[in-house]
Amino acid sequence: MKRKVLYIFFVLFLFLFFVIIFNSTSFALGEPKIVNKINSAFENIESWILKISTPAAAVAVGSGVFMRKFSFGDEEKIRTGKKLIKGSLFSYAFILAIDLILSAIKSLVS
Repeated sequence: MKRKVLYIFFVLFLFLFFVIIFNSTSFALGEPKIVNKINSAFENIESWILKISTPAAAVAVGSGVFMRKFSFGDEEKIRTGKKLIKGSLFSYAFILAIDLILSAIKSLVS
């Protein structure tokens, strides 16, 4: 019984703490500097990933093509080359799709 009352007081304290912290006046003041820094850091990371992914995908596809071309009939190398080509194209398409989704969300929010 005592533990239950202590639990209820703890939950009530957390609720009141969050209500005081996140009241409507704190939202009217704008974003804090740390949020702006984090947003700009994520945008920089996103741009670097897009810049690096294109040449990386090209190198991976090229390696897969050369692996298939110079396999000299070895079925394992041909299979590995096909997997490398499919995997790199899928990964590059996934990165581009995530960029498209993030751009759509960004345009809806702002």
